[in-house]
Amino acid sequence: MRLTPSLTRASSTASVVLLATTPACRLSCADGTLLDRLGDQLAALSVRDVQVLTPGGALLAHGEQPEPEHAVHAGGLGADLRAVAKLARGSTGPLVVLPADLVAHNDALGLLLQHPARGSAALVSSDADVGPLRPPVRVEGGRVVAAASSFHTVPQANATFRGVLQAAEADLASLADVAEELADLAESGRLGPVSAVEAVDLLLVGLVRAGARVRAARLGPLHADRVTGQAGADSAISRLAEVDEDQVRLDNAVKDRDGFFTTYFVSSWSRHLVRPATRLRLTPNTVTGCSVGLAVLAAVWFSAGTRGAMVLGAVLVYLSFVLDCLDGQLARYTRMFTPLGAWADGMADRLKEYVVYAGLALGYAGGLPWQHGGPDGIWYLAIAAMILQVVRHAIDFAYGGSVADAAKVGALWAKPVRSLLEETDGRAGAPAQGVLGLSHRLERDSLIHWAKKMIVLPIGERMALIAVTAALFNARVTFAALITWGAVAALYQLTGRIARSTR
Repeated sequence: MRLTPSLTRASSTASVVLLATTPACRLSCADGTLLDRLGDQLAALSVRDVQVLTPGGALLAHGEQPEPEHAVHAGGLGADLRAVAKLARGSTGPLVVLPADLVAHNDALGLLLQHPARGSAALVSSDADVGPLRPPVRVEGGRVVAAASSFHTVPQANATFRGVLQAAEADLASLADVAEELADLAESGRLGPVSAVEAVDLLLVGLVRAGARVRAARLGPLHADRVTGQAGADSAISRLAEVDEDQVRLDNAVKDRDGFFTTYFVSSWSRHLVRPATRLRLTPNTVTGCSVGLAVLAAVWFSAGTRGAMVLGAVLVYLSFVLDCLDGQLARYTRMFTPLGAWADGMADRLKEYVVYAGLALGYAGGLPWQHGGPDGIWYLAIAAMILQVVRHAIDFAYGGSVADAAKVGALWAKPVRSLLEETDGRAGAPAQGVLGLSHRLERDSLIHWAKKMIVLPIGERMALIAVTAALFNARVTFAALITWGAVAALYQLTGRIARSTR
């Protein structure tokens, strides 16, 4: 195996267990064997901690025995599962179980190995062709809520499992317990005629049934297929070339559930800046800093108060928001996720907005004293707009934290509306009916969908509102519009939060 560390990315924090326990992992390809190919892919993804699980001490590719620290000898499904349990108990970070008979795009593996959340996740596809090597699963609210194997069935399946499973550090104990329990069942014959091929499928079934929150990492147009013979391996590898992997990564870097203004007036063209920014070796944090700089310049021009300065300030506000979108797109495209970057991005959004408020108020006041809130109470309006945004953000963050806590104990109200509606089957009097059910049904209409997106006054709409009203009118109109629309948005958000919390 060739496991050369990547020089272009930070090392992955996940450990990988390569299940080289089936003959298919030794099928040939242009890179040697499928096992060699996966080794190269893991190196490209900067995964340095790789454990190879072999059947009974069998030799790996090129007739070489793996180094002792990288080999765990096993024999049969039960022994394989016990080896995974042992590795899970000894791991100090996320653990990925990866069958070596897998043919997949690099970015398909990156959906798990380079995701910033580092939580439990499974690679899934919406492919309806469900076969023995592609067990069905049911995905609700972005999570795998039911999984199948040859021994387990799933009603209302809507996706297939592609064989790659990651267990978060918090779920390692559950994974180990599940693996040991499954090993007991397999060795006693209570799982029926299952083989080592199904080890990862069974682990997903057990982890989901143990209550772990397993994120559904959707493949989209990417491929990840397990193979059994040389013809299947050749076909699967040829299918990889049919997809422009870099284009898929770029498409995935642009959020598909963003606001109306962001979707149609920013992301529609900012995506074309991602590759040039990558070639210039710009980091997401650098782009965030440039975005802040443009917002400060906008505030400076707004403070001049003249019509020309107001128009130029509006243009700079718009460009600042473009860079605000670009930093996230660049982070997702390059997978350069850091806690500092996430914190800086969130703080920069607030800083830019409030600096612009100050610039607008200064320009309107025209150097007049602050007494009585300045001319037309402009400082009172600026402070009111700022406080309103603080309250709205508090509503969002407080609710998000409570949902995360409630989900850990399985509270009904923490489930997504779509999931709850499916569970109740639309029965009269079901808790998901009423306001939430009506909201969900109306959202199927594209106009209603975008109206719901816009009514909450997301940051894209706020920046557009500031730019347009400042360029065409003045700061007083800008603040009045922000306060009026923001108050409606706050009431809408509060109503929705109460409805979800009491369902």
